[in-house]
Amino acid sequence: MESLATYGVFLLLIVVVAVPYWIRVHKAKEHSSTAFAKSKKAGLGLPVTLHPHIDQAACIGCGSCVEICPEHVLGLVNGRATIVSGMKCVGHAVCADVCPVGAIIMGFGTPTHGTEIPQYDGHFQTNVRGVYIVGELGGIGLIKNAVSQAIKAIDHVASRNRQRRPDGYDVAIVGAGPGGIAAALAAQEKGLRYIVLEQEGIGGTILHYPRQKLVLTSPLDLPLYGRLKVREIKKEELLSLWQMLATKFSLNIQIKRKVEQIDVVEDGVVLRSGDLSVHASTVLLALGRRGSPRKLGVPGEESAKVMYRLIEAESYTQKHILVVGGGDSAIEAAVALCRQPGNKVTLSYRRAEFVRIKEKNEKNIHNSIASRKITALMNSKVVEIKEGGVVIQENEKVFHDIPNDFVFVFAGGEMPTGLLSRLGIKMRTLEKSAKAA
Repeated sequence: MESLATYGVFLLLIVVVAVPYWIRVHKAKEHSSTAFAKSKKAGLGLPVTLHPHIDQAACIGCGSCVEICPEHVLGLVNGRATIVSGMKCVGHAVCADVCPVGAIIMGFGTPTHGTEIPQYDGHFQTNVRGVYIVGELGGIGLIKNAVSQAIKAIDHVASRNRQRRPDGYDVAIVGAGPGGIAAALAAQEKGLRYIVLEQEGIGGTILHYPRQKLVLTSPLDLPLYGRLKVREIKKEELLSLWQMLATKFSLNIQIKRKVEQIDVVEDGVVLRSGDLSVHASTVLLALGRRGSPRKLGVPGEESAKVMYRLIEAESYTQKHILVVGGGDSAIEAAVALCRQPGNKVTLSYRRAEFVRIKEKNEKNIHNSIASRKITALMNSKVVEIKEGGVVIQENEKVFHDIPNDFVFVFAGGEMPTGLLSRLGIKMRTLEKSAKAA
């Protein structure tokens, strides 16, 4: 009788626990395989930014990375973690943090193409003496990496025998993102004379992230400030931190200063930004791979009503607004703007359908179009931006002259490859990315 009872409990456990678990796992595998096949067929399987590289030989198929990925980029295919929706990856890196066997690293490039990055040594100095590169532009993403690289580069700058002009700087830092801020803090801590030039505002690439986006998952040690103990922090919180650091330590940062030219001279480098000329013994490039926003190149684009990022959608009400682009940033901006009182939002996209957006954004944009909150002009392009309107060409035939107050352009960014080339910086293929599975 006792053995029958034990057997009954065992069967009950199978029915209550094992069967639902098997069904859940089977459905997850089926979904992953379907998503992988779908994205591969559409040509969307390869990420274009920082993303996980998975060592298939080391992966044990536990699924921890799959469960924690907030964008559903990963799935289990043939018992191994696999990128099934690569275009959705935004580089959170939480998958690498939870992998119990260290089978995931974060990097750029693809298994077949790799990615071109500047050459640099262990101190992040390039083949051009006195020119340093850290962060995304150097091929290694994540905020914690940009910060640690910047500190190490500044340590090397401080250890060198420097001879600068009385009106010059020990180091000029280009970019006020995480790497640039960390470099400024480290330079100030080391007693170096420095200046930071930033083409937009404090925060750098983070300024372009969606609101409330998770941007940090590991603690940081910052010069002068100490340990930032939080493991998770949102975009707005991190931007507030950078602003606080800039104010508290009176960091020498000049915003709205796009560096247009860097010349190597006998005693250092000369940076030019508009009417400003800066001489420094060394320069540290802490730029994102995005570079400068890509422009449309149409008449009227120089108008003050044209912008390349959206900070607060709530600031725009009762307006006629055009959003140009079909990626996640464009979709998020269009949806946020159409939810504000009285706005009439038009979306212009050069393709026939949205192909590289997250599931949540895809659902939101289709709902907004169906409810007529957004007018979508597919297969279209902006022809002219006028004072009170815009001219859009659709399907090579129809022209729309639409009333307009503001234009938001999300056409991607142009990497600063020209700047690197003019400096004489050599490039190399990132081997780790090129060989990763």
